[in-house]
Amino acid sequence: MKILVVEDELQLGEQIVQTLEKNGWVPELSTDGIDALYRATSEDWDAIVLDLGLPKIDGLTVLKSLRDEGINTPVIILSARSELTQRVEGLNAGADDYLTKPFDTVELVARLRAQLRRASGNASPIMQMGQLSLDTRSSKVLWQGQAVDLTALEYKVVAYFMHNPDKVISRTELVEHIYKQDFDRDSNTIEVFIGRIRKKIATNVIKTVRGLGYRLNA
Repeated sequence: MKILVVEDELQLGEQIVQTLEKNGWVPELSTDGIDALYRATSEDWDAIVLDLGLPKIDGLTVLKSLRDEGINTPVIILSARSELTQRVEGLNAGADDYLTKPFDTVELVARLRAQLRRASGNASPIMQMGQLSLDTRSSKVLWQGQAVDLTALEYKVVAYFMHNPDKVISRTELVEHIYKQDFDRDSNTIEVFIGRIRKKIATNVIKTVRGLGYRLNA
C-alpha cells in the first residue's frame, strides 16, 4: 500500500517512513505543503499522513484543497497542537483521523490499518474474500484455512488485491503500490509474482483480464 507522509520535521518524517516500510507499506516523504499538494493530486495514494504545521502551505489548506478536488484518500492528521478546536477543524475539513504529537508509531500503524480497511469496506482486521483471508495485524494469508508462505512482495500483491476487491488492477498500478519510487521498477516482474501466487494458492485465485490487468477471483 502506497502512503504519502507529509512532515517537515525530517527526523520524525524519516522515522515514520522507516516504521511504515517495516510494516510492508510503500511510504514516500514530502516536507512542505506545496510539494505535498502537488504529489497528492498527481499520484494515486492509499492513505496520507499529514502534518498541520507545514512550511509554504499549511496542512489544513492542503487537506481542504484535496477534498475540494474530490480526492477521498484517507487522511490522518498529525499536529503538535493539542487543542480541541484544532482537532475539530481538521476533522471538519475532511480528515479521517487525528494524532497529536508526541505519539507512538505503533498507534499510527494501527490507525492506518483501520483506515485502509475501512476504505476497502472492511471493519474487521481479518479481511475475507471467498476462501482467501488476510490478517492485517499479523500479515498472514490463509487459503481454505491453511497458512500460505508468501515472500514480502508476494504478500504486498495479495494485500493490494484484498484492499481493492472486485477491481481490475493494471500492472502499472500494482508496480506503483508495491515498489518504492526509487526502485528499479519493471512491470514484467508482476507476471512472475502473479504466477508464484497462483502456484502457492490456486491457479484461478487471480484472474487475468485481457488488455486491462488482473482481478482477485477468490
